[in-house]
Order: sequence, then C-alpha cells, then structure tokens
Amino acid sequence: MNILIVFAHPEPKSFNGALFDTAVETLRAAGHTVATSDLYRMGFNPVSDRHNFNTVNDPAFLKLQLEELHAAETHGFAPQLEAEIAKVEAADLMIWQFPLWWFGLPGILKGWVDRVFAMGRAYRYGHIYDTGVFRGKRALLSLTTGGPQEAYTADGFNGDLDAILRPVQRGILDFTGFSVLAPQVHYQPVRVEPAQREAWLADWATRLRNIENETPILVGRY
Repeated sequence: MNILIVFAHPEPKSFNGALFDTAVETLRAAGHTVATSDLYRMGFNPVSDRHNFNTVNDPAFLKLQLEELHAAETHGFAPQLEAEIAKVEAADLMIWQFPLWWFGLPGILKGWVDRVFAMGRAYRYGHIYDTGVFRGKRALLSLTTGGPQEAYTADGFNGDLDAILRPVQRGILDFTGFSVLAPQVHYQPVRVEPAQREAWLADWATRLRNIENETPILVGRY
C-alpha cells in the first residue's frame, strides 16, 4: 500500500514522535511505500489565504472555495500545497499522529486540513460521504491524551472520546470519502512508566503489520 503519515508534534523526542517513528519503520519493513509530512519540521504554514494559489479567480474578493475550484481547474495551487494534496491523493491509507489539544487537532494540523483538503480536489459538489472523492481510501487517527482513559467515557469528566473525535472522523475524513479505522489512543503517556510506553509501541507495531486486514468503523452522524 501507499501510506501517508502526517505528524503534528513540536518535539520529535516525544511519545508522539516515537509513535511516528515506529509507524514509519514498521510499515516500510512490511513492504509498504510510506510518505510523510512532518509538519513542524517542514515549517508548514497553517494559515489559509491567497498564498495557497499561483492563480487568481477574483482579485477583488477572496472566497477560498471559489479560488480552490479555479486552482483545481487550472493547476494553480502553490507548489508546497500541491505536493501535500498529491500525497493524500496517492495514499491508500492516511495516518494522522498528534496530541489531542483542547479537544481537537493541533492548530498546525487543522491548518494543514484547511489548506490541503481543497474544494475541487478533496471534495466537490455531489461528491461527499458515500460518493466522496477519497472513496476506497482509509484513514486512521493515532493520538495521545493528557487525561486518563476513564475521563473520556460518557460518564467521565471530559465526555465520550468518540464524540470528541466525531468532527474529525465524520466531518473531515468520512465527509471526503475515507473509510475510517478505529483510532489508536494512548492515554496520559507522560504519566506511565517507560516499560508501559515500550509495550504500547510494540502493540502499535503489531497492529500496523496487519493494518490492511482491518475493518472500518461506523462513524456516527450525530
């Protein structure tokens, strides 16, 4: 498979960094082709504006969706952005590796989505959800939390983790046609012993060696 791993953590020596490195090494050893986007090390700019484009549809008023459609029709995306879009288009499986910050994606990763998931390339009229542009591709969220596992249940003080992830899994991935695999979640890695983190990395590698055989989950609509 062609696999894209998008990594969003400012510290490469973090546990997120270890999960990212483990995924790259394991998947390549298994014979997959692995592309990466290490957003902080790339210096990726998460701000979406006219620098997304080499073309101009309306110089008097910036409507990003209309500019995206125009760029999609005229090969008008800026080179770095076009390279990221092409990585997503080439991937059979996309993995996002990130810490859960403020119940959502880190800003740099959300900004990557804002710029890369462009209208005309990632979605278009009549091509969302079951008819999405990326139908047949799969996606997986691998994340860490600051709180313990019991905090992310329906009765926990942070609430159901599935509900927290729904805007991403349903509103971004499922919306554009991806089949979503069960998230890989590691709770409070900073508060466990090194031996536990090593065991988690081994389990992650084991899962990845069989990832092509996994069945997607149903992503709730509400």
